[in-house]
Amino acid sequence: MKICLTLMAILLAGLAQQLVAAEAGWQSLFNGRDLTGWEANADAGAFTVVDGAIKAHATHPKNRGHLFFVGDRKGGEEKFRNFELVAVVRGEPDSNSGIFFHTDRATRDGVLHLRNGYEVQLNSTKREKRKTGSLYDVVDVDTSAVDESQWFTVRILVEGKRIRVWINDRPTVDYTEPENPVRTPQRVGRLLRSEGGAIALQAHDDHSTFYFREIRIRRLP
Repeated sequence: MKICLTLMAILLAGLAQQLVAAEAGWQSLFNGRDLTGWEANADAGAFTVVDGAIKAHATHPKNRGHLFFVGDRKGGEEKFRNFELVAVVRGEPDSNSGIFFHTDRATRDGVLHLRNGYEVQLNSTKREKRKTGSLYDVVDVDTSAVDESQWFTVRILVEGKRIRVWINDRPTVDYTEPENPVRTPQRVGRLLRSEGGAIALQAHDDHSTFYFREIRIRRLP
């Protein structure tokens, strides 16, 4: 009886949190059970749900798989322009991943790197110099703020041309896109779009594993 009451209390507490989040304008992108509302552009086997978290681990050694939030849409991703996104994540040692936004499914090379949008880097490898919390190849952080093997929180805020990132409430990026951004040839699509773009999770390679336990977003004016 005592166990049943405890379980009921936990369920009610979770329901209360969901109601508060909904009232504050938050939308949960992951239901904690399956990949409903998500769609992979390649290497669909790279994304599974394990112990209530999305597991990103590429099964193809030469592909970058990406999992796009599509919501209830058919044939296209849900677009977000101004927003606040919060994700609770962790990685295995020596792993690489990322969270993309203002992106789409267009790729730029044979290993299917995404052509458009920005990436917030998630990285526990030694060889990759752009560490967790970087706005990849735009504002790069050379020292990670966290131990990626433990659950940590990523917060991304996009308002107009301004992009801010926090890792466990520590600010790592405060970037305002200029009118004419200078990009390397590989990053010409690394731009904010007036109509917004998709949210995507990366399965970087077959030696990397990251988990996403909570993903929620709220739209801003």
